Amino acid sequence: MNNQDRSMQVAAVQMVSGMTVADNLIQAEQEIEKAVASGAALVALPEYFCFMGKHDADKLPLAEPPGNGPIQSFLSDQARRHGIWLVGGTLPLRSPDAGRVYNTCLVYDPEGRVSARYDKIHLFSFQRGQESYDESRAIRPGDDPPQVFDTPFGRTALGICYDLRFPEFFRAQGDVRLMVLPAAFTWTTGSVHWEVLLRARAIENQCYVLASAQGGVHANGRRTWGHSMLIDPWGEILDCLPEGPGMVAGRLDADRLETVRASLPALRHRVLGSNARMPGCGTNIDG
Repeated sequence: MNNQDRSMQVAAVQMVSGMTVADNLIQAEQEIEKAVASGAALVALPEYFCFMGKHDADKLPLAEPPGNGPIQSFLSDQARRHGIWLVGGTLPLRSPDAGRVYNTCLVYDPEGRVSARYDKIHLFSFQRGQESYDESRAIRPGDDPPQVFDTPFGRTALGICYDLRFPEFFRAQGDVRLMVLPAAFTWTTGSVHWEVLLRARAIENQCYVLASAQGGVHANGRRTWGHSMLIDPWGEILDCLPEGPGMVAGRLDADRLETVRASLPALRHRVLGSNARMPGCGTNIDG
């Protein structure tokens, strides 16, 4: 890797966010400080880190204009103060719809500047018995794919929670060395799908995956799955926090990534273009 670090310490913060922004920011600040003390150069916060309301519309009054507001100021200050890359979970940003906001992930560089923005595209919808979710009631889907950004370790992709179920969404971001996914998976879906989907994204893209989650019973009565984790390019879980506030941490290793890609060159074996032969017609087949 030219002009890139061969390794980098990263951390994912897990929270049980409540209905008061100020309290959530205090919790996030405390966990960021712990992550920095562990040596992390990149820290990721979970989806909805700043607010988990009782009703869908509760987030609307908190929506900030891009580049201005107390939540964005907090994130910028934390990145600059600690000299870290900070993936700011998600926060509500104003959208053209009066009754809906963007669920936005902002990435800040060590100078506190916005390096990437992604407005969540895939909006979660689930109905089973009395358990019901429909993010589109208060969230407007984003119009643009995530901005891939460059850290000292290399190209880094973004996704948010429900995006995890769409492998083509991540593959479209190209050859990346790290994927970061802030999330607030429900207990019902997370208990069966979270780990297997995260490991699949790591295996098929042969990259590290860092997932920062909400994990516990919230003041609004919702229960989230947690299990924030760091996964290596072979699909092995390097660290995991099942439930409650805290963090997971570990080191990204270029040697490990390159060894995986060299020993099983699946990325080079991809079938590209409409005229390419279908899998199974060539000789480079994984048995």
